[in-house]
Amino acid sequence: MTLVPPGSTIGIVGGGQLGRMLGMAAAQLGYRIHVFAPASGPANDVASAFTEASYHQSDRLAAFAGACDVVTYEFENVPLGPLALIAGEVPVLPGLKALEIAQVRYAEKGFVRDLGGRTAPFEMANDVEELVPALERVGLPAIVKTVRLGYDGKGQARVDDMGQARQAWHAVGRQPSIVEGFVDFSHEFSILIARGQGGATVAYPPTWNVHRGGILHRAAVPAPASIAAQAAEAAALAERVAAALDYVGVLALEFFATAEGPVFNEMAPRVHNSGHWTIEGAETSQFENHIRAICGLPLGSTALTGRRVEMENLIGDEAAGWPRILAERGAHLHLYGKDEASPGRKMGHVTRIFAA
Repeated sequence: MTLVPPGSTIGIVGGGQLGRMLGMAAAQLGYRIHVFAPASGPANDVASAFTEASYHQSDRLAAFAGACDVVTYEFENVPLGPLALIAGEVPVLPGLKALEIAQVRYAEKGFVRDLGGRTAPFEMANDVEELVPALERVGLPAIVKTVRLGYDGKGQARVDDMGQARQAWHAVGRQPSIVEGFVDFSHEFSILIARGQGGATVAYPPTWNVHRGGILHRAAVPAPASIAAQAAEAAALAERVAAALDYVGVLALEFFATAEGPVFNEMAPRVHNSGHWTIEGAETSQFENHIRAICGLPLGSTALTGRRVEMENLIGDEAAGWPRILAERGAHLHLYGKDEASPGRKMGHVTRIFAA
């Protein structure tokens, strides 16, 4: 186990709001952060150093790695090749195997299925000619998703009848795609665990997620009974996934609660939007536990600080309601410092703690 003591520099690849909140947690523990990103973003506001460069500029990336004691990343679509180049010079955590699997939806589904997880029926379609047979095998309705990239509902299209197949293919940019059958579910939920360098893990309570327009709208704990009844099985799967990846850091797995049990949807090898409630709502936030894990520190308690906790994303111009939120008792406002609000853009979030 490699101890990275306070006073060291943590490199964060990516400059978004997740990097910002990681940086704030790191600073609280006495670390400096160095952000590497192609453009300035929310993480820069809390960084002690910033390298603005393409992820493929190997000389700039090497200099960045040389200035850091450990490197992590705040999103899973960072190119693998450049990170592999620096992994021999500085620890990169979580390891690159997690990124390699999470970046390819078909590989991700198969990986989890091989570990005993339930998934929706899924097939691969490399071109439009393969799409119709894939749809026939999984059944309709179905969702066509690009194999790579895509988030918050982007890069996917619904198909209700075969006549929509070609339209769906164009909607996803005519890219290799995974075709998923629909799942009959009562709720969506996520399991977040933190795994340290020595393999010790802590888990947060299962989080009930409510989406709106393909974007997470609200995350709440404790979860309803239908989720709580399936949480142990889902958490056990998350532990198996983390162990198989030799994972270090916070890992999020998303599930559907169904009559047959939890059905795996997707994973994120990073801190996750559904865990933002942990900043005020847990004794140790997901961001602090991620920093603790990658630095070889003891993991912190995940116990709730209130009877009930809810996190609501502030999308687009919803962030303009900040005066009202600041006047609300028990509400904790987080604005990400983004310059321009636009539809579908996450501008901040508010967490509400209910003690009684």
